Amino acid sequence: MAKEIKKEIPIPEDVTVTFSGKILSVSGPKGKNERMFWYPGINIEIADSEIIIDTPFSKKTQKAMVGTFASHVRNMLHGVTEGFEYRMKVVYSHFPMQVKAEGNKLTIGNFLGEKKSRSAKILGDTTVKVSGDEVIITGVNKEDVGQTAANIEQATKIKRFDPRIFQDGIYIVEKTA
Repeated sequence: MAKEIKKEIPIPEDVTVTFSGKILSVSGPKGKNERMFWYPGINIEIADSEIIIDTPFSKKTQKAMVGTFASHVRNMLHGVTEGFEYRMKVVYSHFPMQVKAEGNKLTIGNFLGEKKSRSAKILGDTTVKVSGDEVIITGVNKEDVGQTAANIEQATKIKRFDPRIFQDGIYIVEKTA
């Protein structure tokens, strides 16, 4: 009755994968990505040229976690081979914004004429490049790239003004995965 759930993910040729303890490390041409994987009753092993995620249990939670782990592993493999890129657009109609990437934060000056600069945190090994009215966020970790874009968008959230009139901000325009 208990049907074994198994996901097999092929490893690309130019990628090396190691699994020691609970940490899966993936290295490729774009960089390195590490993540801890652990859930009761789920086994991860590297055989031949594929990663095998399976569980001997047929419970709903184990089935769901096998799929979740497989999705995370696919994202890691995609990140080290092709990378992730988000493009954002700087939009202003009232006051021109000054946007600068410095170290692990992005500084937004003169937003809606405010004297104090706003800042957004850049996570992990994500790189942020500002050119004119475009902000390009790239990296190998999908979660870090996405959260950095969300931090930038949240830093320019409008409060105390009508958002139909004041549409100033930095918005995600394109996600390249």
